[in-house]
Amino acid sequence: MAENRKPIKPKRRKAKVKATDSAVVQESLRPYAIADKLRTLRLRRSMGLAQLAEHTGFSSAMLSRLENGKLLPTLPTLTRIALVFGVGLDYFFSDPRKRHIVAVARRNERKSFPADPKSTEVPWHFESLDFRVNEKKLSGYLAHFHPLPPEKAVPHYHQGVELLYLIEGELEMKIGVETFQLSAGDAIYFDSMQKHTYRSLVKTPCTAIVVTTGSPR
Repeated sequence: MAENRKPIKPKRRKAKVKATDSAVVQESLRPYAIADKLRTLRLRRSMGLAQLAEHTGFSSAMLSRLENGKLLPTLPTLTRIALVFGVGLDYFFSDPRKRHIVAVARRNERKSFPADPKSTEVPWHFESLDFRVNEKKLSGYLAHFHPLPPEKAVPHYHQGVELLYLIEGELEMKIGVETFQLSAGDAIYFDSMQKHTYRSLVKTPCTAIVVTTGSPR
């Protein structure tokens, strides 16, 4: 007697998902909310897109597309933006609830940035000492001050307080209506909502450790 056998159905081949598909990449990055993190970093510093464009070398239009999630960022792009805001690259790929307890910033990993990239006479350059920290309670910098005419020192201010310890050189600071001269080993603490300026009084290196609790304006 012949057996009743069910016809064998041909197996359907599953469509292969290519790792290069932009939709796949975008979906993989979605949980990290990179666009939101980019916008939050900029707004915390009260920085406009045009100002961020000057610091990074990217166009304002490109930065806007990144913040709106219309453009997928590359690692080099994120690295350049991270350096401006003094955060580590892992800031974009970590759970915001997890914070670094210990963060080491090696000397050869730090980058030097001008105080004002538009100015021809830059009053100081700074290096972030805590760029690997995700959630900061303060910001630490190694600042290199330059000599310039008093009228070229543009006042600025930011929320919080500031502590400066002068390592070497001679530094003139104007805070509000007062002027202070600091020598190596001197320190100054002040309310940084007061408008203030820095000016090296010597042509030799003038370097300080600066700790702030607010964002510069």
